[in-house]
Amino acid sequence: MRELEFYLAQRRKIAAFDYVDFLTEWDAQTDAAAGSIAADSVYQAALSEMKYRLTTDPEFERCVNELYLRRDRLDEALRHEIEVVRRSVEDTKRIPMDEYARIREITAKGYPVYVDAKKKGDFALFRPYLEQIVDYNRKLTVWLERPQLKGYDVLLDRYEPHYTQAKYDAFFNMLRDKLVPFVRERTAHPTPVPQWTRQRFDKAKQREFCEYIRDVMCFDKNFGIMKESEHPFTSGIGTDDVRITTHYYENDLVSSIFSVIHETGHATYERQCDPALNGTLSGGGASLGMHESQSRFYENMIGRSRAFWAVHYPRLRQIFAPQLDGVGLDEFVAYINRTEASFIRTEADELTYPLHIMLRYEIEQQLIGGKLRVGDLPEYWNGKFTEYFGITPPDDAAGVLQDVHWAYGDFGYFPTYALGSAIAAQLYHAMSRDFDVEQSLASGTTREINAWLGSHVHRYGASKYPDEILRLATGEDFDPNYYVDYLINKYSV
Repeated sequence: MRELEFYLAQRRKIAAFDYVDFLTEWDAQTDAAAGSIAADSVYQAALSEMKYRLTTDPEFERCVNELYLRRDRLDEALRHEIEVVRRSVEDTKRIPMDEYARIREITAKGYPVYVDAKKKGDFALFRPYLEQIVDYNRKLTVWLERPQLKGYDVLLDRYEPHYTQAKYDAFFNMLRDKLVPFVRERTAHPTPVPQWTRQRFDKAKQREFCEYIRDVMCFDKNFGIMKESEHPFTSGIGTDDVRITTHYYENDLVSSIFSVIHETGHATYERQCDPALNGTLSGGGASLGMHESQSRFYENMIGRSRAFWAVHYPRLRQIFAPQLDGVGLDEFVAYINRTEASFIRTEADELTYPLHIMLRYEIEQQLIGGKLRVGDLPEYWNGKFTEYFGITPPDDAAGVLQDVHWAYGDFGYFPTYALGSAIAAQLYHAMSRDFDVEQSLASGTTREINAWLGSHVHRYGASKYPDEILRLATGEDFDPNYYVDYLINKYSV
């Protein structure tokens, strides 16, 4: 089939541009100097133009449409890919090429300014870039609107197919009704922060333990490195190059540990996709929500469990002697599961975490809908944060500047964190029907857990829609009650 041959050849080129995107973004957030990133932005814009031309090439579009009409002759993975690519081609054509390239240049130049603004706690430095980014996303909702998708729904669908404001509103309303009163009750009188946490914890020793954790989670280091970045993240291409970052704070022992567990959860997903999907446009996670379900599953349901630390706490105490001398297992587990209203989303406990996401979701609705100006964002953020948590951020670094997502133009991303947490609870319930999850941790690794997720979720990559994968894994449609029940049961003890 000539159309298939052309499609596969063009797909190979598009995948190569994705590879370059991966490398340049990795470099920008890990090794490149701030001045270098800004200087390189013009080349990134040029690369975006080249990828745009490949994706919107008339012959490529014709072949995709022909394959779509004859998709019943294709294997299941390729059939799904053609459906997705056809939509992607249509969407890309609706975006003016100069705008498609310009936003890449804006975000590339804006990222080092964002980092500087965050370090100084000064939103005004980053405001001009964010105004351009928000303006682009508002225009994107017009360019890509369809009868069933308009406004903010356009952006939400790009990160989580089939999820609109109507679905997210129902989800968040349920959390607000069932969880918020419980959160207020449990955070009204937080337990004091233990004195042992106020010590200095050497970065090199933190790094040593984090590498140990990667071994515990059975990550093959021949296929992925770990570095430092301002904001921890996972990046990669295919199953054979999956990289993570973390951030070490010498006054906070557990921050880097849980960042690494979280990011290695993402990396495990990427590593356990079917290798046959490498080089296709169906590799990697099925969606942001499904990806976050994996990272949140490992970070919270596994990484904060007593069963996990019963095995690995002795190693932590050994590395951090004498700081942890006299700190027992139960005291440590109680500390990593304490709940308290706090400013930073990535450091938030499981119980208060959904409120951080609801805040960002509501702000994005206001920004994209044109009801909130970028210049008013810090004041609006602080007011809403005070309303939700009863505390007010001391500066922009602890408030509106704490997340990197908007600096990269990622509007519509944040709700997937809460969705992912809820999916994680549903997957844990299904997994528990097949074996004793906590007992499996006595082996010293997450091998049995990895195997179950590999078989039920990871192997599909993006060759199916996420809601279909969830049904295959659990036998049910999405049900957030598992999440609410899990949190209330855990924090009622």
